[in-house]
Amino acid sequence: MKKFIPNLLATAIAFSSMEAMAAADLVLINGKVFTAETGQALQQAVAVEDGKILKVGSNAEIKALADTSTQVVDLAGKVLMPGMIDAHSHPIMGALDSMGSTLLDEVKPLPELEQWILAEDKAGRARRADVISIAGVSSAYWEKSRELGQLFNQGRWAAQPLVLNGIDGHTGWANNAMLKRLKIDATLVKSLPEKERNYIGHEADFTPTGYLAENGWDRVRSQLPEVSEETMLEATRQAVKINNQVGITAWMDAASNAGSEDSVFELRPTEQSVGVLPLYRKLAELGELNVHVAALLIAYPQSKPADLEAQAKVMQQFKGVPNLTFPGLKIFADGILEFPGQSAAVLEPYKNSQKKGELLIDPANFGKLVAAAEQRNWIMHVHAVGDRAVREALNGFEYARTLNPKPMAHSIGHIQLIDPQDFPRFKQLGVIADMQLLWATAESYTEELVKPYINASAYRYMYPAQSLHKAGAVIAGGSDWPVSSPNPWNAIAQASTREGPLGVLNSTESIDRESMFLAYTINAAKALRLEQQIGSLAPGKQADLIVLDRDVFTVNDAELFDTQVLQTYFAGKPVYQASATPDVAQAQ
Repeated sequence: MKKFIPNLLATAIAFSSMEAMAAADLVLINGKVFTAETGQALQQAVAVEDGKILKVGSNAEIKALADTSTQVVDLAGKVLMPGMIDAHSHPIMGALDSMGSTLLDEVKPLPELEQWILAEDKAGRARRADVISIAGVSSAYWEKSRELGQLFNQGRWAAQPLVLNGIDGHTGWANNAMLKRLKIDATLVKSLPEKERNYIGHEADFTPTGYLAENGWDRVRSQLPEVSEETMLEATRQAVKINNQVGITAWMDAASNAGSEDSVFELRPTEQSVGVLPLYRKLAELGELNVHVAALLIAYPQSKPADLEAQAKVMQQFKGVPNLTFPGLKIFADGILEFPGQSAAVLEPYKNSQKKGELLIDPANFGKLVAAAEQRNWIMHVHAVGDRAVREALNGFEYARTLNPKPMAHSIGHIQLIDPQDFPRFKQLGVIADMQLLWATAESYTEELVKPYINASAYRYMYPAQSLHKAGAVIAGGSDWPVSSPNPWNAIAQASTREGPLGVLNSTESIDRESMFLAYTINAAKALRLEQQIGSLAPGKQADLIVLDRDVFTVNDAELFDTQVLQTYFAGKPVYQASATPDVAQAQ
């Protein structure tokens, strides 16, 4: 009898399980299903129940779970994957830029640029109140600051404020009419400490040239006329729509408590610093937040542990908003590598200035801040571009491991340069490498604005995806939209080719597409601290699914780059469908 009872119980459980599985709401069959589950081969079909994955398996196994009320989708051989996850984005700002005038990083000759701006203004897209504000401006313009001034400080522009917003988010340019409005003049520049003075381009007599970086740029960016609440809500709606169209069903908002009026790079947030969080809450109330948002709250780089109470109070204000989570904090460790900014913290001085950039964190205390965040069960996501910033961030995480040996899912974003000594530390410390590999290309940014100014050995490890991969690092994929496109397929293909208009950037750092599929699924889910809920197709996880228009496992890199999403499901419900999807059939 003792042997019989467990067997009887097992039979009852199995029968109960089969009964539960027999009520699938949705099944997708005849597909090529990539699950992102370790070691699992491609499957044929998926069953969904109440917005969650019920089972993944063969056509026969999944068809057995369908009844007359089940919706059946015949994939007709199409690829089905988990929803893509963007591990570093600023999506509301990206959508807002797309609703206005943006150059999208295109470099036009200056006379053509003027005519384009005038046409954008005439079309009604360029203004914020009376200021003409252009987004997506390439850093290639900044070494032409004087030429920009000659063009945009006279004639029709003498009294017309004009702002060119750098696509990197760290730099910009303003004409004299705008500088005068904000009282940015030679007297101000002369009065500033050297560090702040260096962020405002100026002549020998301290007259500003219009170019600004970091908190110098914040002086202009934060004073642009406010956008209406209605426009901001529509930008939030568009952010969801645009991401769903390219297959993204979750993102890390890397600066969610920063508003348009805030100085971002050295922000000292308070409990009133709520940024875009009210927009997410409103969209959730409307039932339109069809993505998971993991919201990072910016903390001042040299915060003391007690300062983190402000972020805790913000999190509490938005606790319980559907599809909104708070994994932890965002810290700026440095700035940008490109000339003329060169605010990224590097181990070897820049060749032109003999300076080492700006390290924003305090090496003596950063580890204590990490430990304080861990005590609150928060991760830290660190903006670190230069190799010194990466090292000091890792040092802080290493300090925290001496207090608590169990790693947390901290991440370092961008990591444009890394000293080879630091490759193995990512695995050793459990730190995720959050990479924007659409940037891994030979173009003006890398070849002209970086290469001449750093030593060859450092340049050899620009965006070192393969080196980190070989060292066992977990690599997550992110876009940093609007700095670059939110389209993950572009980045996945670029990570393989590393080709650009000026050649190939360090071909030995190429990384294969299947590793990148993981970077944008389960690995990115780990960065968002949502790997138990999303990131792979496993029973019990949310049914965030995408259907693709091509076999992404076999097409060449050029075709991979142009991958289109046919359908996107969020929690088992369709949230995007391409205008024509003839090969994906609905069946009963």
